[in-house]
Amino acid sequence: QLQLAESGGGLVQPGGSLRLSCAASEFILGYYAVGWFRQAPGKEREGLSCITPADDSTYVIESVKGRFTVSRDKNTVFLQMNSLEPEDAGTYTCAATRNLAFTVRDICTPGKFDYWGQGIQVTVSS
Repeated sequence: QLQLAESGGGLVQPGGSLRLSCAASEFILGYYAVGWFRQAPGKEREGLSCITPADDSTYVIESVKGRFTVSRDKNTVFLQMNSLEPEDAGTYTCAATRNLAFTVRDICTPGKFDYWGQGIQVTVSS
């Protein structure tokens, strides 16, 4: 059973940066598509950014494009978040799947993923 663990969340001022990490236990995360998802209070979980294996194709939703970047380094996937806004606050969760039958854009929805981390809180406030 693939287990994922997020780290790097916390409180940051508007305009600040955070880098979230998603680490996998025992498995080679490089064989999986990995996504970062956010759920704000009272809202549905949304896919922010995904990365697929082999060529590390990436996708970032329009609302965070230019501010958020996903990358992979061996068994860890990162989400670099810059110019954070109060609206970026929420619970951030990484997820993984071996189902690679989709483009990186099409896979970036919660229902496509099989393994989930516990989530980590990001608060953007002055």
